[in-house]
Amino acid sequence: MPNWLLNRLFDHGHQPTPRFAFQGTVNWMRALSMLADSSTFSHQMLQRKYSQVQRRKVNPEADTLVFEMLVMSLHNLSSLTSFDMLSAGKYEVVRSAIVAWYYSTYYASKAMIAACSASNPQTHSKTAKVWQSDIVANGLAVAPFSFMLSNAVTKTVESEIAALRQSNTHDLNIEPKNSVEARGAAISYLKGTAEYVKWQVEEDIKSNRAFRDLNVTNFRSAAARKLRDDRLQQESVNYLVQAFRYRGKAHYRDSIYLSYGVDQTQVLGTFIGDLRVVAERFLTMASFYVARRVEKGTWQDFVADINESLNFHIPIDLSTIS
Repeated sequence: MPNWLLNRLFDHGHQPTPRFAFQGTVNWMRALSMLADSSTFSHQMLQRKYSQVQRRKVNPEADTLVFEMLVMSLHNLSSLTSFDMLSAGKYEVVRSAIVAWYYSTYYASKAMIAACSASNPQTHSKTAKVWQSDIVANGLAVAPFSFMLSNAVTKTVESEIAALRQSNTHDLNIEPKNSVEARGAAISYLKGTAEYVKWQVEEDIKSNRAFRDLNVTNFRSAAARKLRDDRLQQESVNYLVQAFRYRGKAHYRDSIYLSYGVDQTQVLGTFIGDLRVVAERFLTMASFYVARRVEKGTWQDFVADINESLNFHIPIDLSTIS
């Protein structure tokens, strides 16, 4: 019986429609890849971007954390590069590829944070908040990794999305073919993530006593909206928030569309390549920043050491970064 399992999932819970869920997944990464695979991420442009970054006061412990996080990021990127090189078996590795993409991104962001403020946030959500205050708010990320919303209050989201979009009406439903369409798709995922954050906050508030004491079931009343919006005011939406949401596509039940139904082998080949490009550009950006922040001479020592000591293929040439 075709789609036997999928039909059962539809019968017993909220299940994304596979075609639209799959399109949204691959089209966001296609958009990011197109935007990141540009001259903006050339060594010359990144060198110029970070040329005014000042070296931080000597802090060996923080620098050690920077280098440790970069190795973790490199290892995940190396795994992703190996997945991309496979001539077959894309379905077998696609979920692992998403996880490798996420952790390459996550550890590279932690390296930037450690280089900026010597911070070491211990959860994914805290890392995203510090990334916002340390990196994004200070103009230290490059688009599309700099796209953000200052908070998740509906009026703010609508206003800031409109400013980002201007006349761009493209979304995630169609594969982007150029940079304009790619930007529209990227902004569409940003807006969708803000809506997801709002839903999460509402679900959490509904379980709180303050909400129950209002004797309401929704957020139509002024008091309930205030409870919600006070929380949403604290929730910025940035690239790491989007990445963490995206990681769920590999970890939770809606990932069935990555392995079930219509054969999308050819599309998955492009998708895994896009994951690699995006992770590689993010890590390269992070490396240019941290090389300017760590103690003088230690970047060269780090690069020489990993070239000699690491037991996996290093997917980018860090020796050209200074």
